[in-house]
Amino acid sequence: MITVSETAANKIASLKSEEKRAEDAFLRVSVKRGGCSGFSYKMDFDQTPQPNDKVFESNGQKVVVDGKSLLYLIGMQLDYEGGLNGKGFTFTNPNATKTCGCGSSFGV
Repeated sequence: MITVSETAANKIASLKSEEKRAEDAFLRVSVKRGGCSGFSYKMDFDQTPQPNDKVFESNGQKVVVDGKSLLYLIGMQLDYEGGLNGKGFTFTNPNATKTCGCGSSFGV
């Protein structure tokens, strides 16, 4: 299961509106090799599900993860921290054994 906080869901909806995304667009979250801790998170809007995708819905937002990335993301919560010292989207990933200071890279 992947969950989206209410704050992150509101920000996703706002970004979809700003970018004039279609109503059926969803957030695709994936994991790529790289970053200072070994893996990094990637987020994009998409409208085309792939055969091995897993779909999660949380706080009114649909999040889609490919099968390989799901191994690293299961149980993750996506949040958003705004304001002057806010970090933007944050990932609380129970599978990460280490993270970097920027919060967008992790190791397992």
